[in-house]
Amino acid sequence: MSIISPSLLSADFLHLERDINMINDSAANWLHCDVMDGRFVPNISFGLPIIAAAKKASKLPLDVHLMIVEPEKYFEAFAKAGADHLIVHLEASTHLHRSLQSIKALGMKAGVALNPHTPVSLLQDVLMDIDIVLIMSVNPGFGGQSFIEHSIKKVAELRQMVDAIGASTLIEVDGGVTVENAAAIIKAGADALVAGNTVFSSADPSKTIQLLSEAAK
Repeated sequence: MSIISPSLLSADFLHLERDINMINDSAANWLHCDVMDGRFVPNISFGLPIIAAAKKASKLPLDVHLMIVEPEKYFEAFAKAGADHLIVHLEASTHLHRSLQSIKALGMKAGVALNPHTPVSLLQDVLMDIDIVLIMSVNPGFGGQSFIEHSIKKVAELRQMVDAIGASTLIEVDGGVTVENAAAIIKAGADALVAGNTVFSSADPSKTIQLLSEAAK
């Protein structure tokens, strides 16, 4: 079964608890949280207080994506705030293997995100240590962008790498995911789909989550 992870970034922040409750009652599996610092990406989103508040309301695992420089400084703080998965960018992690070990030692699943220009081959030497690989199918920093088609090839290549070594690493795709392209992404080898604008700009977000789930089977 494919995993659907609606992105909190696209929710109504005046009614955050309402939107999280909607996600709780939907076909969603995870709650994706995008943390941006205005340095690694050209935008600022939210940080630890929102993660801690979301944890109180969410019945689903918090899938926290750190789009920040020097993420290792904040691993313990995000663990305390309630992150269940902590995903760091390869491009922001000088000592990636150490970071993965540190995240796991704090009781979280450890993930690595790749920008569109970064080849999946760079993960070869640490793939057995990664719980989740997040392939960015848009340039990170803003919601509502169009899916970069080359991402399908990256998913397929990574799927081959994971299967070749018998790893249990999950492949997650974030950016421009729609009901129309969900099936193709899953067919290429993805396990999880992040959807923000697609869900929250729709007339019926809960129904859209259901449609994504059905399309991704």
